[in-house]
Amino acid sequence: MNTTTDTPDTPARIMQRLGQQAKAAASRMAIASVSQKASALRTLAQLLREHTDALQTDNQQDLERAVANGLAEPMVDRLRLKPAVLETAAQGCEQLAAMPDIIGEISGLRQLPSGIRVGQMRVPIGVFGMIYESRPNVTIEAASLAIKSGNACILRGGSEAIESNKALAALVQQALRSAGLPEHGVQLVPTTDREAVGHLIAMPEYVDVIIPRGGRGLIERISRDAKVPVIKHLDGICHTYVDDPCDVDMAVTVTDNAKTQKYSPCNATETLLVARGVAAAFLPRMAAVFAAKGVEMRVSPDVEPLVQAPEAQIRPVEEADWSTEYLAPIISIKIVGGLDEAIEHINRYGSHHTDAIVTNDHRHAQRFLREVDSASVMVNASTRFADGFEYGLGAEIGISTDKFHARGPVGVEGLTSLKFVVLGEGQVRG
Repeated sequence: MNTTTDTPDTPARIMQRLGQQAKAAASRMAIASVSQKASALRTLAQLLREHTDALQTDNQQDLERAVANGLAEPMVDRLRLKPAVLETAAQGCEQLAAMPDIIGEISGLRQLPSGIRVGQMRVPIGVFGMIYESRPNVTIEAASLAIKSGNACILRGGSEAIESNKALAALVQQALRSAGLPEHGVQLVPTTDREAVGHLIAMPEYVDVIIPRGGRGLIERISRDAKVPVIKHLDGICHTYVDDPCDVDMAVTVTDNAKTQKYSPCNATETLLVARGVAAAFLPRMAAVFAAKGVEMRVSPDVEPLVQAPEAQIRPVEEADWSTEYLAPIISIKIVGGLDEAIEHINRYGSHHTDAIVTNDHRHAQRFLREVDSASVMVNASTRFADGFEYGLGAEIGISTDKFHARGPVGVEGLTSLKFVVLGEGQVRG
């Protein structure tokens, strides 16, 4: 009689298997031809368009479960896989396919007195692990960047998006197979057990870098417990500073977009700083826009008289507000003496993510660019542009506020490394 039983497929076993498969796939992904990678990306774009209706059906299951579980509205909004979101993802794949391939490029080649020539070659990192919440379109962004950069990846999406992520990952693997690439080049963690995350971030023998993308709690945990390097940002406390002098019409338009185009992304403006010289001309008009859109304004005493629009929602600002990422229709507003005070405030309270100035003064613009210590610094543009797709990177794996390796939206280049190459003709060291 056969008394053997099947070994349980525990999170530890699952992650061990995914790690081994990713490591094996990475060597093949690294040597994939330009045409193979482009073919996989274009096929993926085509599949996303062909399966839009089916993907929304899968996404609806996640949405219904999220609402039933009381998930906060900003998180539910991030979870939606609208046709426009899928089209943007498809365009990102096509944009990546059309971009020059940087893998294998040799830069800085120079001849030294010994006769050797020394340069640096751009190469894939190897295997990256991606841990993210809510947004299922991140599955496509991560997968497409892995393909373009010649890396393998292991994706662990949030449990709230499991059905959407499974459907998207299946399309990615179909595209990989069609291009003759290993389907294990992109793998989705199939379990929602949180224990899997602990294993993923502690497998340096298989995983070369971890990229968390989500709330502060997730990123702090990953940064604390990971045994491999981490590319991260904690908060998106972004500022728009309206300078004196400026085009007030432009300032209203840019600030409106920066705050209200979408409330949940990390690049939405959370604090509005206004130079005293333009406050009387700008703030009443801006307040009317915010009031009409139901944006709560948290203001200092000198701001309050200038934002008394009909139906305005006004609250006194507290010290904690300057350091708060609302991800909601709430904005903190402060009048500052000018450029110096604005820069000082941003560098003190900001999260080094994205900050913008609206100004007509070229010297002010240049100082703002140099002195604001953030990953993206903008002049006369909405902070909502801080995005890999909008920057022409095709897609982004995330936004880094670290100062080493990768900073700002992390695209293909951020998923590569440089190794030294030496070209000789028989030279030996004396």
